[in-house]
Amino acid sequence: MDMPRLARIRQRFPAEAIDDVPAAVHAAVAESGMATRLQPGAQVAITAGSRGIARIPTILAALVSSLRGLGAEPFVVPAMGSHGGATAEGQRSVLAGYGITETTVGAPIRATMEVVQLGTTPQGVPVYMDRNAAQADGIVVAGRVKPHTGFRASIESGLCKMLAIGLGKQRGAEAIHARGLAEHIPAVAAVAIESAPVAMGLAIVENSYEQPYRIVGTPPERIHETDRELLVTAKELLPRIPFEDLDVLIVDWLGKNISGSGMDPNVIGLWRRLGGERCPDYRRIFVRDITPESHGNALGVGWADFTTRRLVEQIDYDAMYMNCLTANAPDVGRVPITLDNDRVAVAAALKTAGAADTPRLARVHSTLQLEHLSVSEALLPEVAANPQVEVLSAPAPMEFDAAGNLVGDL
Repeated sequence: MDMPRLARIRQRFPAEAIDDVPAAVHAAVAESGMATRLQPGAQVAITAGSRGIARIPTILAALVSSLRGLGAEPFVVPAMGSHGGATAEGQRSVLAGYGITETTVGAPIRATMEVVQLGTTPQGVPVYMDRNAAQADGIVVAGRVKPHTGFRASIESGLCKMLAIGLGKQRGAEAIHARGLAEHIPAVAAVAIESAPVAMGLAIVENSYEQPYRIVGTPPERIHETDRELLVTAKELLPRIPFEDLDVLIVDWLGKNISGSGMDPNVIGLWRRLGGERCPDYRRIFVRDITPESHGNALGVGWADFTTRRLVEQIDYDAMYMNCLTANAPDVGRVPITLDNDRVAVAAALKTAGAADTPRLARVHSTLQLEHLSVSEALLPEVAANPQVEVLSAPAPMEFDAAGNLVGDL
């Protein structure tokens, strides 16, 4: 099959970002009123999740410094549900992959999968919490606020989810996923705030270029409200592919550091996860590889139509299946048609999409990095009509190496 010629394009997004991240963290701690809730020598647990957050070692190190300045003794706890294969060492390894170590943050990391039950919600959902965090004198819930990949509500991914699922470890995550996230995350978080020593929240919002845009400190009684307010901002900043209709979308990288779902359904189409209207309508998705930071957890590969043997050979099925079962979502771990190289996979995607002689094809780095794309000539009229997009290079043939794999990065 003839391959379309591709042109490189760039989207322009709002670029406002925080220049001095440590100063912003120190200001957020002061803003939260944390000083009034700490006794000298208090043992304070700081959450660290499994999501890719820009400059997270710097953020956590500044948080540790701020708490020490208030006389506390901070330590870090992995707050990532069942990720890392639902083992303490696996979760510690996930943090190390993000550069979060005892050396970089300046505090001990205490990893365990043991939990205590704090109570139940009015709906009967058991509420669990990491034992180390629950037994601390204070807890700082730090996390990024963003749209969730599997539901729509006024509270989605953010501080409440870190309390309910992240700190709930495997047992807590499984209990909530089995009953429904949208309804039960806020209720479980409310019980955690009431029953555990939650002292403050540190909420992070990133801009479209994955840089810190806002860092907000909030007292525990305003955590739900802060999640609601910042989710509106995060949705406005979420980058998207500038086309609603494609025959083929090529995604270079799948990964847990890219999205909790590997590929963000907010970008590739929520209908692939939830059903409903096919908007945007990307008829075939080919995902090429998995990030090293994923440690073999290829969650989200089930939403692709085609993948490569090199990706499949890197899958840690135990880690992926544990994540699927905990999330009550077996579909996201189904391995799609697996082909030997990129050339064959692109051809298969074009053929089965029923693409015309001028196919609508786009290639992206990942569902998180969407500033630069490569697009087929059929899309260039839409690029010309969009003032937020510019052409960087003239259309050129797709390049493959001797093994049949695409050459060049986005």
